[in-house]
Amino acid sequence: MPVRKRSVTIAGHRTSFSVEDEFFVLLKRAADEDSRSLASLIAEIDETRPRDSNLSSALRLYVLAAALKGRLPEA
Repeated sequence: MPVRKRSVTIAGHRTSFSVEDEFFVLLKRAADEDSRSLASLIAEIDETRPRDSNLSSALRLYVLAAALKGRLPEA
């Protein structure tokens, strides 16, 4: 499971995060399920994460929480 660095534009600026492909696929599915862009979902997660955590960790925790709640479709 390689960790890949990816970039996205949120709030008018580029930012990067590093997650495994499996987490990235599930993030995209979560965005699709909500009929929104991936950038929009990431921006919301970024805005609501604790300031002492990093974006990559917040994205992984979002996917975990969504999976535990049964919000993500199966692969």
